[in-house]
Amino acid sequence: MAPAAPRAPRAPRAPRPLGAARLLLLLLLLLLLLLGPAGRRAAGAPVVAELRCQCLQTLQGIHLRNIQNVQVTPSGPHCARTEVVATLKDGREVCLNPEAPLVKRMIQKMLSNSN
Repeated sequence: MAPAAPRAPRAPRAPRPLGAARLLLLLLLLLLLLLGPAGRRAAGAPVVAELRCQCLQTLQGIHLRNIQNVQVTPSGPHCARTEVVATLKDGREVCLNPEAPLVKRMIQKMLSNSN
């Protein structure tokens, strides 16, 4: 028997395109990640992102006894405006308008209490 001739090397395979079902699944997963577990956001709820403004909509005020914590983020490279995010006692987070008189008084009271 004669020795077999060596085979020519195979050309590398091109990556297979994603099937329609895989693409749909990927899009659904991305959508779920963006919307979060609740699927909807309340008015004034912050949008979590690192390099952009968190608050797309703001509330003029909320009753003080509903607030558990307040976080004030000054303007900077991530956002051109000051943002006030209040954590409510039920766990929700809402954005408050930093120019509203009630919010200004609340921030001043917080600053005076910390000194």
